[in-house]
Amino acid sequence: MSNVETKFRPVSQEEKRGLDEVVPSRYAMQIGDIEVMIISDGVLTPPAESMATNADPAARGEWLDERFLSKEAFDWALNAVVVRSGDQTLLIDSGLGEEYPDFPRAGQFVQRLEAAGVDLGSVTDVVLTHMHFDHVGGLLAEGVKERMRPDLRVHVCASETEFWKSPDFSRTAMPPALADLARKASLAFMDVYGGHIRTFKDEAQVAPGVSVTRTGGHTPGHSVVRVQSGNERLMFGGDAIFPVSFDHPEWHNGFEHDPQEATRIRLRLMRELADNGSWLISTHMPFPSVGRVAANGELYRWAPAWWDY
Repeated sequence: MSNVETKFRPVSQEEKRGLDEVVPSRYAMQIGDIEVMIISDGVLTPPAESMATNADPAARGEWLDERFLSKEAFDWALNAVVVRSGDQTLLIDSGLGEEYPDFPRAGQFVQRLEAAGVDLGSVTDVVLTHMHFDHVGGLLAEGVKERMRPDLRVHVCASETEFWKSPDFSRTAMPPALADLARKASLAFMDVYGGHIRTFKDEAQVAPGVSVTRTGGHTPGHSVVRVQSGNERLMFGGDAIFPVSFDHPEWHNGFEHDPQEATRIRLRLMRELADNGSWLISTHMPFPSVGRVAANGELYRWAPAWWDY
C-alpha cells in the first residue's frame, strides 16, 4: 500500500486554504494499478443501543466503557470511497447529504471530495452498497445532480431497488422517524437518478479489477465492492462489518433488515478477509477505515493500517 494522493488532480494553495480542515478527511492508497481514496463524510451519532440491539445492556455498556466511549450516543464514522481504474472514476456511496439536522457532524462529503481534488463531473460511475440515507444522501445534496455527467452510470443491486418501492422495517430496530427518512431518501434517489441506474442480480464487473457482489442481510440488496490488481486486494464492506463486529459478530445492528442473515454474512466476509489477506474498508469503521482482518480463536480481530504519509 502506498499513498497516491498526488495522482488525483493537484489542489492549489488557494483551494486548500478555502477547503482544507484541521482534521484529516481523505486518505489515498494504491491497489496494484488502481487508485483508491477514502473520503470522510464526518461522524453520525445514533443512540448507543443501536449498535447492538439484542445485546445485554450491561455487556454493551462494558464494551463501550473499555473503549472510553459514551453509553448514550455512539460515534459512527461515515466513509465513502473514490476508485480510479483505467479511464473510469467510481464513487462508492456518497454519505449523508444535507437534510438531517440531528446529525450535524456529517454531510460534508461534497466539500471534502472537492478538497481532495475530485471533480463531480469526472465521476463516470456510482456504486451503491445499499440505499440507506447515509449512503445515497450526498448525491441528493443541492446542486450535485447538475454537476454529474449526463452519461453517469449508477450500479445497484436489483433486489435493493425493488425493496425500497415498498420497504418492510418490521425486523429492524429503527425508530419511526429514521425509517421515514430512509424511505424518503431511497425514493428520492430513484426519482432523481432513475435514468442512470444499472441494476445487477448477484454480481457485476463495473470497471477493470472492480466488481460488486450482493450479500443481502443489512438490506435485501446490500452489496460489497472488491478491488483487485496484481496481488493486491481490497474490499469495501459497506455496512456488513462494524467496529463491534470483531468482538461480538452476533450483536445486531438496529438498521439491519435481516439481523440473523447479517450475522452470517459478516462472519463469512471476515473469514474470507482473514484467508486472503485483503485490505478492508468499511463505512462505519473509524477513519480512514483501512485495515486487515486476522483470525483470533473462533472470532476475528481488526488490524488497522499504519498510516502512509
